[in-house]
Amino acid sequence: QVQMVESGGGLVQAGSSLKLSCTASGLTFNTASMAWFRQAPGKEREFVARIDVSGRNTYYPDSLTVRGRFSISRDNAKNLVYLQMNGLKPEDTATYYCAATRRPFARAAYYFEHEYEYWGQGTQVTVSA
Repeated sequence: QVQMVESGGGLVQAGSSLKLSCTASGLTFNTASMAWFRQAPGKEREFVARIDVSGRNTYYPDSLTVRGRFSISRDNAKNLVYLQMNGLKPEDTATYYCAATRRPFARAAYYFEHEYEYWGQGTQVTVSA
């Protein structure tokens, strides 16, 4: 059974940094692409970042919402994926979810929730003004 657990969320002031972590068990970690999504209250879940199995290729939304401020990375030896968030803004307030997939990369679909087979329960990030 695959279990994914996020950690590292919290309450921070605007301009601060946070580093989220996600550990995966029950999954051959180095065969799964990993991603982060987030969901703000009253909004749909949105794609934040993806990293391929090797860690060499990363993907972010085409919009400028997080590009340049957020960075995804992974440590296959430790079964961990990270999301470094810098310059946090109040609009980054959301529950952040870790997701994993063993499906091949699909350029037209990698940012959709349905591309991911496994999900964590989420970690709350709250950014005060």
